[in-house]
Amino acid sequence: MAAMWMHPQFDPVALSLGPVQVHWYGLTYLVAFALFMWTARLRVKQGALAAQGWSPRDVEDLLFFGILGVILGGRVGYALFYKPELYLAQPLEILKVWQGGMSFHGGLLGVIAAMALFARLRGRPFLQVTDLIAPCVPLGLASGRIGNFINGELWGRLADPSLPWAMVFPQSGVLLPRHPSQLYQFLLEGLLLFVLLWLYARRRRGLGQVSGLFLVGYGLLRFVAEFFREPDAFLGLLALNMSMGQWLCVPMVLAGVALWWRGARD
Repeated sequence: MAAMWMHPQFDPVALSLGPVQVHWYGLTYLVAFALFMWTARLRVKQGALAAQGWSPRDVEDLLFFGILGVILGGRVGYALFYKPELYLAQPLEILKVWQGGMSFHGGLLGVIAAMALFARLRGRPFLQVTDLIAPCVPLGLASGRIGNFINGELWGRLADPSLPWAMVFPQSGVLLPRHPSQLYQFLLEGLLLFVLLWLYARRRRGLGQVSGLFLVGYGLLRFVAEFFREPDAFLGLLALNMSMGQWLCVPMVLAGVALWWRGARD
């Protein structure tokens, strides 16, 4: 055990200013929003998007709508997908966001709803909006996974002790080596997906194809990462030995394939 990597056990509070505490996880959200602003400003200058009349103000408004979608959708999605009995019995608990509990898939649905509202208010095609933002999302996801790692949460499944990067997470209650699945997701859903989408979106694509590739890419990469991530203790593995995260990825991939195919035929 002495040869195993140990999780550094970071203090979740990055900075204390009197009674105000700034948590690392909150900072990773701020970094995610800043990365979105940076990449979206670059996106609106590219090829076909530049001709669509996007402005820096549009990017700022997209971020505002996106933040609302992420927070509301992520929290409601967590309640519905993971702990419906608890939150149906105590609905006010859903307001206690400081206690943790966010779902990516719920956040995605929240962002989709927010982007649909933005598109309607601005008179733009919905898929034009989602094609703009899709390549800007993965770096924000990568930042969030770093937050998970700092917090020592969402740790991986047990790993072979010979794995050079296996790590012990004391928070798990078992001092055995595990996969640092947060870092796997950082690399796969974050950096790799960003590179693939950014390169793909540089050329003119059919309406909805960039959005479709995001859904397919994230769904497949998350599905793979779930094989190394410890399932939620209160759910375990579900039908076909798949986790809740994997089951939620299935409709995501199917919707992405349909979107991409539709765009290819236009």
